[in-house]
Amino acid sequence: MNRAMTERVSDAELEVLETLWTHAPAAAAEISDRLRDRKDWSAQTVKTLLARLVEKGVVAHEPDGRRFLYRPLLSRDDYAADATASIINRLFGGRAAPLVANLADNGKLTKKDIAELEAILKELKHDRR
Repeated sequence: MNRAMTERVSDAELEVLETLWTHAPAAAAEISDRLRDRKDWSAQTVKTLLARLVEKGVVAHEPDGRRFLYRPLLSRDDYAADATASIINRLFGGRAAPLVANLADNGKLTKKDIAELEAILKELKHDRR
């Protein structure tokens, strides 16, 4: 998936993708039921969002009797990697360090986050020797 595609997925469409990443394949009615607790969307709204995702090439559908079953064409990890790269490139000149500094400056890093980052950096240093 390319960055232009990631940027074209709206927040509402991402909600539908999140549901498909954990419960695919699924019919529109099933997706609507799963989203009901978080969103006040009609079944038609969910169908519209699914149609947009299919049109964008992010979701595939196949007939299953009188309904369609939907499944994502990309993984959550691939989407996250592309979205992260897009943010780093657009806001931080392609560098990760200013992103982490921004998170730290805004109090978004917990002690657990810092420990995990330290472990990642230690492993990266070891692997690059």
